[in-house]
Amino acid sequence: MCGSLAITVILQSPAAGEVGVNAPLRPHEVKRCSLLAAGLASDTANTALIMAFGFCVGLAFLLSVWRTAKCDQIPAGVLHTECRDRNFMMAVDLSFTGEAFRFEAVDGTGAYPITQQYAAECGYTVSVLPLAGHVELRASYFSCHAENTDDVFAFNFNLILAQGGYEVTYTTAKTCSPPLPWSPREVTCEVNYMEVSVRSTVTCPSDGKGEDLNAALKPKYSTATSDWQVMFQRAEVQLTPMDLSDAHKQGYVFDLTDGRLVFRTPYGQPDSISTEVNGVPVEVLHATLFSRQSWVVLMVDLVAACSMYEGSYDDHGYMMWETPEVLHPLVSGLHNTQINIGVNGELVEEPVAEERGYIVEKHNSTLEISIPYNAEGAYRKSVVNGDLYEYYIFHLYLEQISMDGDHVDTRLRLHRTLATPLLQRPVFTENRTVPEEHAFTVYLGNVPEDVELSGGELNEHKCAVPFTNASGHTFAKVAYPNNTNGYILKVPFDDPVVIQQFSKEGHAIKHMLDINYTLTVLSENEPYYHLASVMALTDVSPPEFDAVCSESGIRFKLDHRPFDYLWYISIGSDLLTPELAAQHGYIISNNSRSLLLEVPLFTYGYEYKDISLKGFLGTFEILIRDHETSEVQRSTIKTCQFASTELIMCSTDGRMTVVADLSLAIPSGGMPARTNLNDKYCGPKEADDTRALFSFPLNSCGSMVKLGKENVTYENEIFFSKKLRSWKNPMDSSNEIDGYKPSTSNSLSFHLSLNYS
Repeated sequence: MCGSLAITVILQSPAAGEVGVNAPLRPHEVKRCSLLAAGLASDTANTALIMAFGFCVGLAFLLSVWRTAKCDQIPAGVLHTECRDRNFMMAVDLSFTGEAFRFEAVDGTGAYPITQQYAAECGYTVSVLPLAGHVELRASYFSCHAENTDDVFAFNFNLILAQGGYEVTYTTAKTCSPPLPWSPREVTCEVNYMEVSVRSTVTCPSDGKGEDLNAALKPKYSTATSDWQVMFQRAEVQLTPMDLSDAHKQGYVFDLTDGRLVFRTPYGQPDSISTEVNGVPVEVLHATLFSRQSWVVLMVDLVAACSMYEGSYDDHGYMMWETPEVLHPLVSGLHNTQINIGVNGELVEEPVAEERGYIVEKHNSTLEISIPYNAEGAYRKSVVNGDLYEYYIFHLYLEQISMDGDHVDTRLRLHRTLATPLLQRPVFTENRTVPEEHAFTVYLGNVPEDVELSGGELNEHKCAVPFTNASGHTFAKVAYPNNTNGYILKVPFDDPVVIQQFSKEGHAIKHMLDINYTLTVLSENEPYYHLASVMALTDVSPPEFDAVCSESGIRFKLDHRPFDYLWYISIGSDLLTPELAAQHGYIISNNSRSLLLEVPLFTYGYEYKDISLKGFLGTFEILIRDHETSEVQRSTIKTCQFASTELIMCSTDGRMTVVADLSLAIPSGGMPARTNLNDKYCGPKEADDTRALFSFPLNSCGSMVKLGKENVTYENEIFFSKKLRSWKNPMDSSNEIDGYKPSTSNSLSFHLSLNYS
């Protein structure tokens, strides 16, 4: 960006009737001089031209008066305005404007729609910034409809919206004073136009250069007229001069405001030059403004040049932008160049720029600007293009201050939008499952803040987010300071959606879950699907019952597991079924959660030992067998102490054990110790005041055997004798008793029936 100004005064000998340079100008010799502002079709500013040989020139014009339209004010909550170094900025929330909106610039002559072409000609820039959430209007302090009074600039705009089927007009007004003094020469390279402004009073060129400029401008003298004209120059070719009204029709704007001469042009004009400087594309427009006033010709040489480098992205994560240190040969001898970088139209201090990672380097007279892609101030957006991508946009604001050989400062400002290409934004899943918790824990991370989890599939079972309480699944969202989110999914192993496989080799259960996350990019509601598969192993062990003793038997409980189908339960060699339970008198209940089995005392399957009048031990065993091989994998054995008030049982070694309560069968005061079985020599093994315990082989002690179709029954009786006998061991036939005589006795019969099997 650069601008140059040369003002040259060429004097002609006075014609007949004219006086010298000190003679006052006659009224008819003072021409109306208008440097046309956009929107004005004719000259309206009266300018007095004061000329003196060897001195510089000052110009001024009469300003018009504003007129304020009566409209609604833009609500404060959706409007942000700011007076910046060289422009006024207003931003309106897109949520308020919607998609159908337009701006108008307002001054004392009316309201002027800011179209794309009109904005470029008149110093306005309108940008829709969806990532920032607003529409932004920037207006140059020298824009066509700004009012300038003593360097105080007043702006008035209309915002026209389509609301409820009607066009509604909102107004805003702002007065700004530039926070920085103007440099002698300033150039602005906006995104849609170039603007050059110079002081209307400048220091004359140093010795030698003035002579060169005079020599260069002498050919123009013969074609100069008394009206202001402009000539555009291209590559040593002098184009035909045109008056300012014709230049305005072609989109060029010249204006004379309070103390500044302004030239503005859209990019890509037919008279501009596209060239390269140090390999960097540059657009240059060289305009010479001149007028003949009687015997004096006033010439103003203006050059605007802007780097048109579109920016690039390197492999190290930097957005790059380049500009030549010297953009045009007419601006030569630049030194003491100072570069300041900013974002979104505002410069930042050098320490802040360094902290954010902004880099300025000079290579072969080319300035290279490097901005980290995710630097503060950049906007990012997620995009679905097969995979999930993102791009970053950085609104670069650059200031270059330099000084030429005549110690004239040039302040160059540039607005450019840098963008990265589509960058892959991988989200990731992490299996955080702890098998002991019997649930999957899966973490989904690095999800951008403009992407949300909206649903998914678990092993092809569709589910919405958030889950219902009945599903058993849970999702927890975790937010992080780097503007990303994470999601934690929990699914129990025993959930119906989980696939389970048994591995005999590894003696483990493999739990498998395929997850298809549905992620939605906000605003566009564009879906992206992220697939993940997780697996967990849990050790496989045969089930084991919990057993509890009761007065009447033993109760067994088994909590169901998803893989319990690998085994079956047996009592001995018999498969435990409801039919078997009914046959043996077991009480069984089975539901989705557990199996309950109550085994009453003295039912099939018990083993007894340590039988005495004090009690006995009853043992019951449940076997867990392999479903395929029937091999016993585990057994649950429970032994309980039971009371022995009365009982009759047969042990596996062929012995019958009887505990009988004789309190009702013998006379009062009788002793159970004086009882015997059918075989009078078979007495009790143990007795107390009311009970007697007999234990003898089934086929001894006078037992009578009865054979049935399905069972065999052993019967015997207990007799009471008033005499005390010495009993023999029923198993010892050599031990005889002397002196026994039959006597009258009471008796108690009992029988034991054994089924065939």
